[in-house]
Amino acid sequence: MNTRELSAHLHGASRRIHLIGVAGSGMSGIAGLLLALGHRVSGSDKVDTVEVKRLQSLGLDFATPHRAEDIVDADVVVYSSAIREGNAAYDAAVRLGKPLVRRAEALSALMLGKMGILVAGMHGKTTVSAMAAHVLRAAGVHPSHYVGAEIPILGTNARWDAGGAYFVAEGDESDGTIVLYHPEHTIVLNIEPEHLDHYADLAAIDAAFGTLLDQTAGKIFYCADDPGAVRVCAARPRAVSYGRTGTYSYADFRSADFTSTFSFRRDGAELVRVTLNVPGEHNALNATAVLALAAELGLDLEKCGAALATFRGARRRFEVVYRSDDYLVVDDYGHHPTEIAAVVRAARDTGRGRVLLLFQPHRYTRTQALQDDFGRALALADAAVVTDVYPASEPPIPGVSGQLVADAAAAAGAARAFYVAARAEAGREAGRLLHPGDLLVTLGAGNIHEQGADLAKDLQTMETLRTAMGPGIARLYEPLAKHTTMRVGGPAQFWFEPETEEGFCELARTAHEAGIPFMVIGRGSNLIVREGGLRGVVVRLRRGVFGEFAVEDDKIRAGVGVRLKALSGAAIKAGLQGFEWMEGIPGDVGGCLRMNAGAMGVEAFDQVESMRYADHEGNIFEKSPRDLEVHYRSVPLLRTNYALSAVFRGTPSASPEVEKRTRDYAAKRKAAQPAGASAGCIFRNPEGGKAGQLIDSAGLKNNRVGAARVSDVHANFILNEGGATASEVLALVEQVRAEVLKKHGVRLETEVQIIGEEAAL
Repeated sequence: MNTRELSAHLHGASRRIHLIGVAGSGMSGIAGLLLALGHRVSGSDKVDTVEVKRLQSLGLDFATPHRAEDIVDADVVVYSSAIREGNAAYDAAVRLGKPLVRRAEALSALMLGKMGILVAGMHGKTTVSAMAAHVLRAAGVHPSHYVGAEIPILGTNARWDAGGAYFVAEGDESDGTIVLYHPEHTIVLNIEPEHLDHYADLAAIDAAFGTLLDQTAGKIFYCADDPGAVRVCAARPRAVSYGRTGTYSYADFRSADFTSTFSFRRDGAELVRVTLNVPGEHNALNATAVLALAAELGLDLEKCGAALATFRGARRRFEVVYRSDDYLVVDDYGHHPTEIAAVVRAARDTGRGRVLLLFQPHRYTRTQALQDDFGRALALADAAVVTDVYPASEPPIPGVSGQLVADAAAAAGAARAFYVAARAEAGREAGRLLHPGDLLVTLGAGNIHEQGADLAKDLQTMETLRTAMGPGIARLYEPLAKHTTMRVGGPAQFWFEPETEEGFCELARTAHEAGIPFMVIGRGSNLIVREGGLRGVVVRLRRGVFGEFAVEDDKIRAGVGVRLKALSGAAIKAGLQGFEWMEGIPGDVGGCLRMNAGAMGVEAFDQVESMRYADHEGNIFEKSPRDLEVHYRSVPLLRTNYALSAVFRGTPSASPEVEKRTRDYAAKRKAAQPAGASAGCIFRNPEGGKAGQLIDSAGLKNNRVGAARVSDVHANFILNEGGATASEVLALVEQVRAEVLKKHGVRLETEVQIIGEEAAL
């Protein structure tokens, strides 16, 4: 069945038509058009979508998964480019001899029922076809349209309007089906090497476009700024040029934030002044193509220009995902170097600060062929995080990954270019790079937009919490390996460092009311955080009032962020004994209080006279030790409440004597405990014994897993010798526990806290 025979079928009596892969953006548009023409339409796919549900409300008979029985009474079967042999519905159609047509064949046949306006080119088709449909509608000519994305201002991606003569559609060149169209007019935006998985070379691409132009009955609009479009189109009869130069041109382009203005001209004379509310000079070029079409069709250019001011773009075309005074996150479908460069220029035009990119390459063949071009485009941004290739059904090519693109960006002079294979972790890396004033763009034709959506939600939550906190530091995805003495651990989803008690309490209350997990850590000397990190809020109290201390007679009042070493030093200067044991403990007052830390036969609450703390609702209390339940290495109240400060009592003594005792304590600790990154003692001492002695006698000193090793100085310490992971540390913990149980019949319990998620956030 050729295109004209198929057109007669589709524009004739009602028929039963089945679409295989109907949930895709292109196929769902075909389904909508066929339903509007009165056909009985069924469809199948492996997933259900919001668009499928909308089509069902219009009469689509939908099934999932694909089934052979759906084909039996179909007059015509339309299938998407993703469908292959092995699909139950496709195989049934072949077996039963049903007319099988590709999506582009169905679209080209539908267009023959009207005066088709086809938008073609490697980049910008969706935006220009959407702009054209919107402008023609505003001009009152009632166009039908077919656009390959969701266009909010058009209401749907495809629409059949029986009252109009024109049909605006974008033509996909990726699989060669562009040669199927016979439009009245064609707009050629650009022609360059692309889709080289299908085309042998640029000459083959030129030939495909040449066939399309041979089949165009009316005018050919081409971009005079694009060498490929000029090469293929300029010599054609009825060719009309547009661009910065050409018969139709734009001039006096000005941009600020997301708005731009320009003068639309013919042969240098202004026809209309235009305001656009989509950013970037490339959109002025897109609008010029549409206005050139409108001018040649004899439409009212004032109405057309006014319509452009209301155009808001397509989904995933420089679409704002999140915007605040400090941050802007945009998503864009760009997956070719030319598109990426245009996106970066548009981002610069907004007048924000740094431009950051989170890029997912699309297809192995494209990545391999254009890696250097990708690198040069990404180097235009201030920083780029590159994740792994979205295959789009392609088999992997050995040695081809996002690393190629990141390396090419670095070679092209990129200020910062990173490769992070896992998409979720790449999103977190991009989030960590964000500073107030930055604009981040998620780029790619795959599923990288999901990271933009996740980041937008987290930014909104973080900014709400930051407002509640007031003065202090707020960051996303802070690596907890930076904040634990073991130097392992994944990210904190939200990291906060408040400076006032009131700010901390408001932060705690806001998080509690929102149901967000909330945790306070000290210097992390008794923590092992798993690689998956921590969901929710993690607070470090060390800034502002939390890092202050004051000596008052024989007492020292200290905030929870004061380091124990600093407290010991203050006691020496004040001539107070009793703080000597704190020397050399790598912790702060908050952690000391929470676990009732101790050494040399002394525990923290032996010296605490009073403690201020807050509950999760932000209420502040002050209690003395006699009002608290205090155990060895445990204060139950502080499992669900948060220490803010404490008053420690000392005994007046001559400073030289205190200093000597402190040095003696420090020397004993240094001799007994290993130097290096550790979490302190891993296991509690069992009743009547010492954990370190049991581990030593089990012959476990120097045992290792990866870069984690049992210390040969003190067997109850595990050291990170550089680059150890939390998984390695925890595997060694379990190895030690099992061996001690086997040899001594004693099950050791951990003294350190082991927290966090196994898998990445």
